[in-house]
Amino acid sequence: MIILYRPEREDLWFRERFMGDPETMSYNRAWGGTIPFPRSEWDEWYDRWVIRHENKRFYRYLRDTETDTFVGETAYHYDEGQDIWLADVIVAAEYRGKGFGRAGLDLLCRAARENGVRVLWDNIALDNPAASLFLRAGFTEEYRTDEFIMLKKTL
Repeated sequence: MIILYRPEREDLWFRERFMGDPETMSYNRAWGGTIPFPRSEWDEWYDRWVIRHENKRFYRYLRDTETDTFVGETAYHYDEGQDIWLADVIVAAEYRGKGFGRAGLDLLCRAARENGVRVLWDNIALDNPAASLFLRAGFTEEYRTDEFIMLKKTL
């Protein structure tokens, strides 16, 4: 069973690890691949995303309760420039193909709806296989560019 888990600051080791893992971040190739997340950034990031989110950001780990293991992250945030809510689901490479992504996306959609979000969007790189996950979860393709597919789901 997968649950959304509000990480403690000391749990950010997991985010640091998977953000720096080339296999996990392979979906992000179009935007640069791995993303450094050094400990020196943890306090500011945690304060913005978890403590003082201002109802514009939502962040949780995906935790497998059977093994008590973090398997990924899920989040959404309000993008003021586009006036939309953007979704994010990342499953660590070693846990992919086990249904965690779909479960996490379903939990994220439920949390967003409970928090008053009416529509979630995601822009997914053209070469990212996660697009099919979003489509199976009820997202629809709104448009595409030479770089990404813009997906949308009314909650």
